[in-house]
Amino acid sequence: MARRSRIRLFEVAVWAAAVLAYFLLPSKMLVLTEIAILGLFAQSLDLVLGFAGIISLGHAAFFGIGAYTAGLMALHAVAEPVLGLLAAALVSALAGFLSSFLLLRGSDLTRLMTTLGVGMMIAEAANKMAWLTGGADGLTGFSTGPVLGLFAFDLWGKTGYVYSVVVLFLAVMVCRRIAYSPFGLSLRAIKDNSLRAGMIAVPATRRIVIVYTLAAGLAGIAGALLTQTTSFTSLDVLAFHRSADVLLVLVIGGTGYLYGGIFGAIAFTLLRDSLSIATPQYWMFWIGLLLVVLVLFGRDRLARIFEPDRWRRRLRGKGDAA
Repeated sequence: MARRSRIRLFEVAVWAAAVLAYFLLPSKMLVLTEIAILGLFAQSLDLVLGFAGIISLGHAAFFGIGAYTAGLMALHAVAEPVLGLLAAALVSALAGFLSSFLLLRGSDLTRLMTTLGVGMMIAEAANKMAWLTGGADGLTGFSTGPVLGLFAFDLWGKTGYVYSVVVLFLAVMVCRRIAYSPFGLSLRAIKDNSLRAGMIAVPATRRIVIVYTLAAGLAGIAGALLTQTTSFTSLDVLAFHRSADVLLVLVIGGTGYLYGGIFGAIAFTLLRDSLSIATPQYWMFWIGLLLVVLVLFGRDRLARIFEPDRWRRRLRGKGDAA
């Protein structure tokens, strides 16, 4: 466990590239911010999907709750972003805790439909509560204050990018600590065989509730970042396509590898932008084709390319063969 938890070279390269992007790509700050937010959203889903094996089609519910919480905080209370971020995390985590008990029974299909149903109910509730959320017009009339009272958001998105990357980095470090802890190993045991995990005294029910609550809180932080960096939120943050997109991001990047969500967010955003320019009417077709190819043939996924243990095993195998 100690060896696997060491910081790897590719991890340093990822964050170094994020820093260099600030200086080398000043005109792409808004796109890079979107990638960071999507990567954090995917990271939150990876906690329950990649480590606990729970598939969710309603993860956008927590993303949207966080987005609206941050907007309402800025509109009615304080405009300081970090406080809004903490409030979004708490409210989304509470929603995740309450809905987690619906996942404790039933098969994967039951959980899939349960999460979808929860997401649809929250989206419809937000639509009906127009007095609070703004309904179809969205939540407007608020502005986000400077981060920690020092760093104001600018039109070019530089502050928003740095803010989002710092939050993403902290979230990944938290997830990294979880993944390489006994708690993370117990989640993998539950994913592999929950009955056998129970036989060795792993409390599957409690673990699922905890990890689902943590994942909901992280998703809420991602939604709050989107609201704070754009000074706007609408029912789109609760839409089903949000949940579908983040699942696609993890299919592209891989699950259970911490950085799969980041790699997938980069690939998905670049593909979507380039394909929507090249073929505006049919770009979803090419995304769907890529999904089919990855499911059928792309077993290694993008993240496994950077696994040092994978290449070490291959080299050892070649040496033994020689």
